[in-house]
Amino acid sequence: MKAMTTDDTTAWNRFLTAAHLGTPDQIPVALIVDSPWLPGYAGIDTRDYFLFPDQWLQINLDLLKRFPGAVWIPGFWAEFGMAAEPTAFGCKIRFYSDRPPSIEPLIPDLAFWSQAVPINPNEDGLMPLMLRFYQRMDQRLEAEGLGIRMVAARGPLTSASWLTGISPLMEGMLAQPEQVNKVLETVTTSLIRWLEAQLGTLRQPEGILLLDDLVGMVSRRTYEKMVEPHLKRIFAHFSGLLRIYHNDTPCPHLLESLPQAGFDVFNFSHKTDIALVKEKMAGRVALMGNVAPLDLGVRGRPEQVYAAATECLNKAAPGGGMILSFGGGVSPGTLPENIDALLEAARAWRYT
Repeated sequence: MKAMTTDDTTAWNRFLTAAHLGTPDQIPVALIVDSPWLPGYAGIDTRDYFLFPDQWLQINLDLLKRFPGAVWIPGFWAEFGMAAEPTAFGCKIRFYSDRPPSIEPLIPDLAFWSQAVPINPNEDGLMPLMLRFYQRMDQRLEAEGLGIRMVAARGPLTSASWLTGISPLMEGMLAQPEQVNKVLETVTTSLIRWLEAQLGTLRQPEGILLLDDLVGMVSRRTYEKMVEPHLKRIFAHFSGLLRIYHNDTPCPHLLESLPQAGFDVFNFSHKTDIALVKEKMAGRVALMGNVAPLDLGVRGRPEQVYAAATECLNKAAPGGGMILSFGGGVSPGTLPENIDALLEAARAWRYT
């Protein structure tokens, strides 16, 4: 266990160096991993992954042994398949044996949600159970010389879409902007409370992960007027922590604007050329990508993953601030040997 702890600490320190735009002695590999991949990887029912803490803990510990040198983001994530935020607002969740839960929009009425009040994470939905779960698991990890370093939440646009539905929300940005802004204000306050509550259960938290895939679907003008203020509010609130922003919807039109939100690391779609992202964002945020998660992570061969990873590094690693990853989260069915190929490519690459 001590060796595993040493490997984990070394990988994390390399990750932090790159996240702060530095050049570590080796390119770090960091992967967003959660319930879409882990139950299948472990060969268990998805519901069992959520229900049995011992299985959940062992599966996550086994990742550290199986893939030494990888950083798992946020790591030891008790997330119930994106269900925490929507259940706090009363959304209906359907659970399945072989995939993450689905979420049904509650009331597709902007006027209704514009009158809503922020949630209480200590009482609402699955949040209180998840907070208790985090507290218990962090205590158990302490005995292993480990801990939960990061917490996560879905972003304001994604979370709002679970309440209203995607189409009413997007249409409302043009037709009813005042009501949409009220919804986003309530959701943003709720997300800050949720992240604060999670951080409060841990011994030594170091960062947050915010996932907001819908942002790439809006124009630059709409983003800057209606979305950016809420992202800025969240990231400013947690300015003392490492802040990772995930948006794997292609968003080349937003690359110049996004760093103004105030995050440190950007994980983005593999469909956006990493050379373009480097050009637009260099020196402002670290990049985390950009190997295709489905076409290569799931369907590709290790030598293809290695080649794609090396190409990404050649384009974006010079100058620092580069973290090798998939262009999004780890997809269901991702082959372990393809993660090995990412790690091998990172070990082989050298700054010149």
